[in-house]
Amino acid sequence: MFYRENGQFKTSYRADQQIFPIVQDRWGLLVLLAIAVFVVPMLVDEYMFRAILIPFLILSLAALGVNVLVGYCGQISLGSGAFMAVGAYMAYNTYVRIEGVPLIVALLSGGFFATLVGMFFGIPSLRVKGLYLAVATLAAQFFCDWAFLRIGWFTNNNASGSVSVSNLSILGWTIDSPVDKYLLCLAFVVLFAVMIKNLVRSAIGREWMAIRDMDVAAAVIGIRPVYAKLSAFAVSSFIVGVAGALWGFIHLGSWEPAAFSIDRSFQLLFMVIIGGMGSIMGSFFGAAFIVILPIFLNQFLPAVGDLFGVSISTALVSHTEYMVFGALIVWFLIVEPHGLAKLWSIGKQKMRLWPFPH
Repeated sequence: MFYRENGQFKTSYRADQQIFPIVQDRWGLLVLLAIAVFVVPMLVDEYMFRAILIPFLILSLAALGVNVLVGYCGQISLGSGAFMAVGAYMAYNTYVRIEGVPLIVALLSGGFFATLVGMFFGIPSLRVKGLYLAVATLAAQFFCDWAFLRIGWFTNNNASGSVSVSNLSILGWTIDSPVDKYLLCLAFVVLFAVMIKNLVRSAIGREWMAIRDMDVAAAVIGIRPVYAKLSAFAVSSFIVGVAGALWGFIHLGSWEPAAFSIDRSFQLLFMVIIGGMGSIMGSFFGAAFIVILPIFLNQFLPAVGDLFGVSISTALVSHTEYMVFGALIVWFLIVEPHGLAKLWSIGKQKMRLWPFPH
């Protein structure tokens, strides 16, 4: 009853091509952004910012990048953690080696260098696909882990192998409190989400999806697989690289190569699978699920153990987390391959027909 487009007539081509054609969607998004910008900073405590909201925003941005490659172009990748590491370390080197460089430029430079690395390791996608491409991108993960651990230039010749940043500011705005960090991450996520939404609706987005669905047929109708695949790797790596720079600069502040291990690559892939491949909203659902589930299990399992007089160890909670992730991935692949985003879409469709039978 409340979610219908009755009476919303499109009188121009521009109106027909709006990102959110239904008025309720546009107003709902504006209300959500207003709450995120004005209400959340006043109500949320420091722990929520550091443990949930900031990691959620940065991982959502990284999941958006992975979704461009995996969900929209159909090119499997297990090297996302490596591209995050490239973004973090190259942004750090830009920031410390170029005097007076703005923070925004440093963060974007991390995305630029991640683009170069991503396109280089995306070259095998022109010849191989599936498992073989996954192995090729996995090589990027091991190579970057070795490079950042063994080559001292990346860490500014720090003997400990770790790097750190401090005194971050943008045009006089000092970014030191959790609220400031949250708002900066939110700005990046909103801008990149709008950019990706427009990209996937454009000609290049349709080329990505054609390659994903059937690359031979796409080549027959004139789509260049080389351009489509490498552009997907470039866009995906850039976004993931910027997310890695934000993860190092904003969330961690001090990090080492272990912060971007292969576990991070699998985590991002799980976000896309659980949230929904080929869906902008699915990236946010997947990131929220991955961030909130461990915190929920850490609180829920000990409480259940106390209720029955059983002691639940931290190791058991950690192992349970992996088992739940594995079970959910298998469940989604079998029952709902399009993930949580599909369930959200079904719910919206039911709202459009309610209260009539369907």
